[in-house]
Amino acid sequence: MPIKVQRDLPAKAILESENIFIMDEDRAMRQDIRPLEILILNLMPLKEETETQLLRALSNTPLQVDCTFLMLSTHVSKNTSASHLNKFYVSFESIRRNRFDGMIITGAPVENLAFEEVNYWPELAAIMEWSKTHVTSTLHICWGAQAGLYYHYGIPKYRRENKLSGIYNHRVLDRKVPLVRSLNDFFLAPHSRYTEVRREDILKHPELIILAESDEAGVFLVMSRDGRQIFVQGHPEYDRMTLNNEYHRDQDKGLKPELPCNYYDRNDPSSVPVLTWRNTSNTLYTNWLNFYVYQITPYLLDCEE
Repeated sequence: MPIKVQRDLPAKAILESENIFIMDEDRAMRQDIRPLEILILNLMPLKEETETQLLRALSNTPLQVDCTFLMLSTHVSKNTSASHLNKFYVSFESIRRNRFDGMIITGAPVENLAFEEVNYWPELAAIMEWSKTHVTSTLHICWGAQAGLYYHYGIPKYRRENKLSGIYNHRVLDRKVPLVRSLNDFFLAPHSRYTEVRREDILKHPELIILAESDEAGVFLVMSRDGRQIFVQGHPEYDRMTLNNEYHRDQDKGLKPELPCNYYDRNDPSSVPVLTWRNTSNTLYTNWLNFYVYQITPYLLDCEE
């Protein structure tokens, strides 16, 4: 899939070095193709790293994708420069009259706060409400999934006794649903979180379906039956070294983190982890784009007057 990004976005050079087809605005203008318009609300602290991960995950179908990165006006990022945000991100106010084929809401390092205690919750809630009428399908990741389930369905999150960190085995529960098409019966995926949503709360909502779960990590993939809201309580987009970087970051902070489960060879944190979930990530994002965005979205995306 050709991914259209701004010419100077740092992720562009990284992805091109991996032979991923990235085009800038000039080349995209010469193609007579209506690209899928994907809005990415990036709440992760290391935004440039997350940009690369998500663009890589979106790059595996023949569809052209035009990604717009969204920032919050009510939150100031401490880990990404203002110049990067001003150059590559837009505000909600500037796009709220537009319609998008798909939207991604990422995780955020605010799990230990109640949703209403998060300083940007009112703006995030407004965006999630807006998405119901302006986005064909929205994919929520990790804390973003918990926030979406809480906002749309009132499903609470719970604090875990210990942080869940590592690579966990999951089973597919309903192979007839296109979102999990071509996934193995069992697959591996990363988790990194202090909180969780529970299956018994989700099952109270017949409009939701649980598509994959883990004995150790709990619910992984939930979808509204119309496909407009999808919730991934994990990080399939993570790179090989992301959990490693988080582990050593927490060590440097004196948090005494446990080793990520099923991640390091012989539990040796100096070893290079084996990448075991890339195909799962590619398949999941490709299925979302194909079955819940491309095949559903109208050809013409109207803007409000």
